[in-house]
Order: sequence, then C-alpha cells, then structure tokens
Amino acid sequence: MQEFEGRVAVVTGAASGIGRGLARRFAEEGMRVVLADVERDALEAAAGELRDTGAELLAVETDVSSAESVDALADRAYEAFGAVHVLCNNAGVGGGRGPTQDTTLADWQWILGVNLWGVIHGVRSFVPRMLDGGEEGHVVNTSSFAGLAATPFNTVYGTSKAGVVALTESLHLELELRGAPVRASVLCPGLIRTNILDAERNRPEELRNAEPPPEGRARARLRDAMESDGMPPAEVAGRVIEAIREQRFWILTHDDIDPWVRQRAERILTRTNPSARPAAERRRTHRGRSEGGGLWSLERDSRSARSEATTGRCATTCRASNSSATRTSAPPTTYSAPTRRSTSWRGRTRTTRSSASRS
Repeated sequence: MQEFEGRVAVVTGAASGIGRGLARRFAEEGMRVVLADVERDALEAAAGELRDTGAELLAVETDVSSAESVDALADRAYEAFGAVHVLCNNAGVGGGRGPTQDTTLADWQWILGVNLWGVIHGVRSFVPRMLDGGEEGHVVNTSSFAGLAATPFNTVYGTSKAGVVALTESLHLELELRGAPVRASVLCPGLIRTNILDAERNRPEELRNAEPPPEGRARARLRDAMESDGMPPAEVAGRVIEAIREQRFWILTHDDIDPWVRQRAERILTRTNPSARPAAERRRTHRGRSEGGGLWSLERDSRSARSEATTGRCATTCRASNSSATRTSAPPTTYSAPTRRSTSWRGRTRTTRSSASRS
C-alpha cells in the first residue's frame, strides 16, 4: 500500500500513546481517521486536537475486549466512510506483575481481554469487510518486545503479546496464500513514551484486585526510563508508515531487541534451557566491568522483583522487558553461536546444532 491520501484508517487505543501518534500521522498523510478508545474524555481531547488541524475523522468510544463493541465500531466506520484501508489493533494495557502462580484470575481476564482478545475482535470485525472491498489495505497489530522474548515476573502481559505475534503471523501467511491485496504486520515496540503504566485507571471495577501492588523500585525505574529515554509515539508512527509502504511484517522499534531475539532462537536450536540471566550479563570486559547496559539490566530488575515478591511487595512492571530492551548501548561482543552436526534418528540423517563460542 503506497497511497494514503483519501483513504480510511481505524486506530484503537487512539486517545493516548502510540495510538494517538498513529492517528495524527495518518491524518497528516491525508487519511480519514476513525479513533477508538475506552477512555471517553481522552478520546474527545485527541479527536478535538485532530479536528483543529482540519482532519476528517470519527471518534467512537470502544471497549475492545467486547466483541459487540468492536462490531459496533466497524459498523460506524463503514457507515461513515464506506471502507477501511488501514486497521491498527493497538489498544493495550499493562499489569499482572509478580510470580506466575500468584497472578490473579482478574489480571488474566483483564489483560488478555484487551491485549489479545482486542486484536482477535478487531480482525474478526474488520478483515472480512476489508477483503470483500477488494482494495489494498493493511492490518497492524501491536505486540511488544515481550511478545518475542519471555521475561520473569511478566507472565500475563508477555502471554498476551506472544499471542498477538502468533495471530498476526498466521494472518500474514493466510493473506499471502490467497494473494489478497490486504497485508499484515506486527508492531513490537521497545521503550516508548506512553502512559501504559497508568492503565489501571481504565480497569473495570469487577476485574480490579483487592489490593493493587505498590509502585516498587523496578516499576519506578521503568517509569523514569520511559519519561527520559522512551521513543516518542510520533517516531513509532513514522516507522509504521514505512513498514506499510514496504509491506514489511516485522516492525521492531529498537535494534537493541535483536540480541535477545537471537539468543532465544539459538537456545531453541541448541535445545538450551531458558535463563533468567542473559549471557552478556555474566561476561565481563577486559577492564573487569560488566558489559550490560539497560538491555542487560533485566537481571538486576528481576532480582529486585524477586526480593520484593518474597516480602509481598513485588514491583516488576508489565513492560520490564521493554525497559530493559531499549536502554542498552550495544549488543554483547561475544555470544554462543550454533554449529551444525549430523545425527541419526530412526535410520534417517538429520542436521542439528551445537554451541560454539564466537567473538
């Protein structure tokens, strides 16, 4: 999809953060924009800001965890503009911090309801109509770095975002197989300047925990990092536009994520167990200092969270992985790279991988 002017974009979670940045950028490209969000006042403020620029838009209060609400959003979009060309299933929340076994059912229901079911509802409500329209289009589903590499004390959020990656990859393959003019991409942000740490403000009363966890040290560090080092949402939106034009599936906002993705792939190929402590954190430079920067500080945050969890004050944030993933200055200078060897299995020869150190 190369041309945006005059076409229609739908963005969920459009009242703040990445969603607001996407809505503004689509309007700047000359698109008609449908803004959807569960937070009414913030949605009206975002819509008013765009209207002042002369953008043609529609604002629809939407709860993406509800199939009926997303169906109504699709109906409103098609009634207003007759078509949808870009769909950004972007609405998301954070939470569910702490050990997996201590996570509440309410955490699972709320976070998966928005982060994963919100994407499912968006695909079901919009993609059939987009395909029936016969025009070129694009679906962008927002995941996270946490959807690519698991981190401790982040289970619910990571599970929801890993599900978005799997869903979007399957959708991409299916659209490609049928030769559809509609394509799909998955957005995996690192550390972005958003207010996701305050997502509890929109949590339904019936899904609130009796005692929400306190801020905690790890969460406070993440908040500071997001404010000082987070990528502006406008820059994320620019990368999304580029990916749509290039029909690129993977949209990763930070190259600092690459060492984590590479390490996870190598561990899978070499049948190596996951480790809560990245290899680079264990290595030292010739000066005797740790190479780890922000990316490799995850172990420190995990230790802090483990200590706080032990005393009932776990403070790991839902996006600790994003914080760690985007504050490093460089990937490790050494890592374990796989080599090939042949083995026999039931009379057949197959190639497997073993680890060999490379500088």
